[in-house]
Amino acid sequence: MTRKTVMALLIGTAIGASIPQVVQKTWAQDNTARNTYEYLDLFGNIFERVRQNYVEEVDEQALIEAAINGMLASLDPHSSYLPPENFEDMREQTRGEFGGLGIEVTMENSFVKVVAPIDDTPAAEAGLQAGDFITHIDGESVLGLTLSDAVDKMRGPVGSEIIITISREGEEEPFDVTIVRDVITIRAVRARVEGNVGILRITAFNENTTESLEAAIDEIASELPADDLIGYVIDLRNNPGGLLSQAISVSDAFLDEGEIVSTRGRNLEEAERRDARPGDLAQGKPLVVLINEGSASASEIVAGALQDQRRAIIVGAKSFGKGSVQTVMRLGDKGAMKLTTARYYTPSGRSIQALGIEPDILVEERRIVEAEEGSTRRGGRSEADLRGSLENEDLTEEQQRQLEEERARHEATAKLRQEDFQMAYALDLLNGLAIYRGNR
Repeated sequence: MTRKTVMALLIGTAIGASIPQVVQKTWAQDNTARNTYEYLDLFGNIFERVRQNYVEEVDEQALIEAAINGMLASLDPHSSYLPPENFEDMREQTRGEFGGLGIEVTMENSFVKVVAPIDDTPAAEAGLQAGDFITHIDGESVLGLTLSDAVDKMRGPVGSEIIITISREGEEEPFDVTIVRDVITIRAVRARVEGNVGILRITAFNENTTESLEAAIDEIASELPADDLIGYVIDLRNNPGGLLSQAISVSDAFLDEGEIVSTRGRNLEEAERRDARPGDLAQGKPLVVLINEGSASASEIVAGALQDQRRAIIVGAKSFGKGSVQTVMRLGDKGAMKLTTARYYTPSGRSIQALGIEPDILVEERRIVEAEEGSTRRGGRSEADLRGSLENEDLTEEQQRQLEEERARHEATAKLRQEDFQMAYALDLLNGLAIYRGNR
């Protein structure tokens, strides 16, 4: 037997061995396709029988939309069908102005769950909190409703009232909250100065967030010279998220280099990674990021990027844990479909889906009870309280001025601790870092 004959037999054997696998794979694909078409025929059959035989006449379009919503809702809480009017509402929200109550919601255990109330909106003013469950809307149970249906019921004319029933952890019984609908105008970033610290409150990630952030930092710079500024607190508490692109650009604003986030979907070839470009708006000043259970999605991208890149200390409570990316797909004049297409990962490779961002320093939100109504006095008795104690007369005018400034700062912090314990902790942390580095 020649070498050529042996090679031909071997090749023939190899091809012959592979034929059953190819045939099996093709048969499986054909069988799957056949089953799919059979179920589509089944759907058409059921739809036709409902249309003809249901006890009452049905709205065919509503019936089909319900079937589409049911299909998408079976995937995850964030995939949904957006009819034309809902799609326009969503576009308005990303622009930063829309009508409604001012809450970001999701679906959990068949109830509507509040991810976060938005600052300075009717929902926030009515006292809604992250983690609240909405069980009834105007007396009607939300059981059986899709998230889109529930959101539709909460929308309404500006100035009209809505009564929602809230179930809250720690409360024995559900309770009703009356809210007046209003036009919701989101100011994405607010700035203020506390002592020598710049506070950047980011409430949402819409089309204007990065631009608003730059303006807010300029506002702080006009009030507090760079030599006196010891750092920034970036407050992401109760920020429900928004545009992925804005989360990336906000993270980039505080990073000179390194990965910000990566996204990976079903096809690994389509995985994307976004890196920071040179330029830090904070000019290397220390950062503290505040998060809580109402910090979700885009907020978690920012917190995760700054945490993994060792650019900020994360303080507060564990975040919401929404680590998925939704793509909005236009459906001609029939609205759009919001479909979960990827998960996002922090620079260290973490997926925070259903886990959230764990803070570097856990500080639960709480209020300190004052010893006396209206009192902000700190500490107990001291030498100065003793009868006949000697006075300190050795202080220079400069030392006396510094002492008075320090007392004023501590009194302001003590007062803030009554109102916002987490923020007061963040300020204490930055002041401690400044002292440690010799900047104070």
